[in-house]
Amino acid sequence: MIRLNLLPWREALRRERKQQFQRQLGLVAVLALSVVLAIFMVNAGLLNAQIERNQLLTAENAKLDASIGEIKQLETHIAALNARRIAVDQLQTGRGFPVRMLDTFATRVPQGIALKSIKQTDALALSGVAQSNARVSEFLRGLDEVADWLGQPELSEIKSANLGQGRDAKKVFEFSIRLLPVAAEEKSK
Repeated sequence: MIRLNLLPWREALRRERKQQFQRQLGLVAVLALSVVLAIFMVNAGLLNAQIERNQLLTAENAKLDASIGEIKQLETHIAALNARRIAVDQLQTGRGFPVRMLDTFATRVPQGIALKSIKQTDALALSGVAQSNARVSEFLRGLDEVADWLGQPELSEIKSANLGQGRDAKKVFEFSIRLLPVAAEEKSK
């Protein structure tokens, strides 16, 4: 027996295809939405991870800034200690200078010369009286022999004066000598 289908099969097929297309379209839309949602979640996770890294870096930078501040304070403290050490070293090396200087004057001052004052500013200044110009010259030659550590002698002034009054007055020569400091490069030679 032959079966004939008189129903509108084309419309049913069209409806079936249309429903299938709509199901596929819905499935594609759900799939696209899930892909977009997955990408959004991955990006949100990456963004949160980057924010956490940035916060960690900011915290570490703050710690490093604090460490740098401590290091600068330590450097300042070290510089102050070095300055003190240098000052103590200078005092230690210069500690024997006055004794050596006075000992040198005691041995280098010829008879007939009396020192009245010794002053130290930028240079060492000596003043005194002598019986003659020759004694002052002899004193300058003696100082010139120790000029390498004491300083280069330079006669500032010499003048004739009277010591005492009346018959007891003696003619003397008042002098001033400056000992110019030896430069550091000359000391090292």
